[in-house]
Amino acid sequence: MELRSEGSELMSRMMSAASQRARVLSNNIANQNTPGYLRRDMRFDEVFQAEVTRKPGPRQDPLEVEIDTVTPAREDGNNVNLERELVALRENRLLYETCATILSSHSELMRAAIESGR
Repeated sequence: MELRSEGSELMSRMMSAASQRARVLSNNIANQNTPGYLRRDMRFDEVFQAEVTRKPGPRQDPLEVEIDTVTPAREDGNNVNLERELVALRENRLLYETCATILSSHSELMRAAIESGR
């Protein structure tokens, strides 16, 4: 039996978004020495805020990969900074793990409530 709620749906969507962002950040690291490559990222914080305050109705996928044209580039035109990408990956992993923990705790709480009512 699968127990779903608005909160668990939100955590699942956030975990999916964090997975997508991890792929984008990993791609930046893989291209750190590619001349002319511009780093990419996703506005995860804005997506989370939009999801939390979202009104009922059809969902749109607000996750878009954006090219960073603001960060200064090196002489070869590449603007990937390895340290920045690693920090972003760590933060992203912590967010994913937090959402997973919340989702797991929510499921366990729901199961306990159902079992205690038997």
